[in-house]
Amino acid sequence: MSRISVRPEIQRLDAYAPGLSIAEIRRKYGLDQVIKMASNENPLGAPPLAQEVVRRYAAFAFRYPQGGNPRLVAALAALHSVEPARIVVGNGSDEIIDMLIRMLAEAGRHVIVCFEPCFSIYPIQGGIAGVQLRRCPLRKDFSFNFDALLNLVNADTRLVFVSTPDNPSGYCPPRAAVRDLARQLADHAPDCLLVIDEAYMDFADDENASSLLAAGDLPENTAFLRTFSKSYGLAGLRLGYGVLPPVLAKYYWRTRLPFSVNIPAEEAGLAALADTAFRQATLTTVHEGRALLRQKLTELGCTVWPSSANFLLFQLPEGTCSAQECFEALLKKGVIIRPLSSYGLQEHLRVSVGNPQENAAFLAALRDILASSAPDRDGKS
Repeated sequence: MSRISVRPEIQRLDAYAPGLSIAEIRRKYGLDQVIKMASNENPLGAPPLAQEVVRRYAAFAFRYPQGGNPRLVAALAALHSVEPARIVVGNGSDEIIDMLIRMLAEAGRHVIVCFEPCFSIYPIQGGIAGVQLRRCPLRKDFSFNFDALLNLVNADTRLVFVSTPDNPSGYCPPRAAVRDLARQLADHAPDCLLVIDEAYMDFADDENASSLLAAGDLPENTAFLRTFSKSYGLAGLRLGYGVLPPVLAKYYWRTRLPFSVNIPAEEAGLAALADTAFRQATLTTVHEGRALLRQKLTELGCTVWPSSANFLLFQLPEGTCSAQECFEALLKKGVIIRPLSSYGLQEHLRVSVGNPQENAAFLAALRDILASSAPDRDGKS
């Protein structure tokens, strides 16, 4: 009889909840056309230059990539005007999050701190590592209470995660507030690393006013994370990067799994960096689409939170359907958005900014659903 057992903390973990795929909704509802506005992917698709190099480098799938991905590291260092010794790359920024936790926090002893709700990879990877998690509630308007966050930090805290713009709200704190947080952590918890997850920072109205990294302000106790999944349109290739204190970058390269960034992904990343016209078109599409969606959702009676990301958090008008009912009704119409029960937000929804045709289709479908669920003059729906 086998005595193999899984660690109790692993048994208690909630799995990551990915957005539904177009293929499964087509099959389930027998639909020909389905649009996905659930996973904050690029509304214009993948960059043409990146598509070309993926086809070209597919022939090299039998080869291992060069260790350390030096060409991509050099390009990213040039992009951010930092020394290459600060740059790390990974199989998505998720890999870097996982490795930072493993490198810095000891199971059963150390603590990581983050806001709640937050990107679920922080608690999942912390749980896998056997590290205690302390969560600070967001304010009712989804803004950050940094004083309350700091109150959770103690001598055993090794990492504090802050995502800005935040997911799922899109809230983006002022750069000065983030700088002050880094300063206070350095004073009161010198063994703690502040991890600023800037996956959506490209979509901020003024990146330099919001990002320490963009402003070239790199506190010694701070790591920055970025991704190729959003504005660069490479979510399916799994490519992310970090700008770390050099000593942490050195140990990251020493401890991560080898060859986690494959040749097509690295070459696509280099091509995406070079395809500045595509990236600018993406930013324009998102900024215009975000403004339109916010205006139209507000006109429909929804409560919409300000966002600096490529998505909007919203709540349906009172007296209409529930968030889950709306989500399911949209699926039947071939529109996938994101319910937020996994974030503890039962009555909120998140919609990614799409291209103009996708935005129009989503709004038309939602308008029909709200009209059919609104109470009539006798108070019946």
